[in-house]
Amino acid sequence: MIEASCHCGSIKIEIPRKPRTLTDCNCSICRRYGALWAYYQAADVRIRGRRAAMSTYLWGDRRIRFVRCEQCGCITHWVAARNPGSSRMGVNTRNVDPGILKGVRIRRLDGARTWKFLD
Repeated sequence: MIEASCHCGSIKIEIPRKPRTLTDCNCSICRRYGALWAYYQAADVRIRGRRAAMSTYLWGDRRIRFVRCEQCGCITHWVAARNPGSSRMGVNTRNVDPGILKGVRIRRLDGARTWKFLD
């Protein structure tokens, strides 16, 4: 089990394993967040923290609900907004100790235009 947390520790996320790849997306929101996404089955991820510690943001087609810490502002993860039972979610691995992610391939996604990987 790998633990991620926001800067202040109000939100903690446990992920089951090291991701095979990470995604660096250049869409208008991800590039502003500076996120580095790993994707998991939602049932395999444990999120701990008071609901009041989390705030959400939806944009564009409002399919993804981005979650951040209300206290320190760190983006921690995203979940499906239209289908809350969706099995897929993204975890911002910028909140994981970088040594744990050593050697994981980072893929560059052109989310700004083509939705294709650039590598």
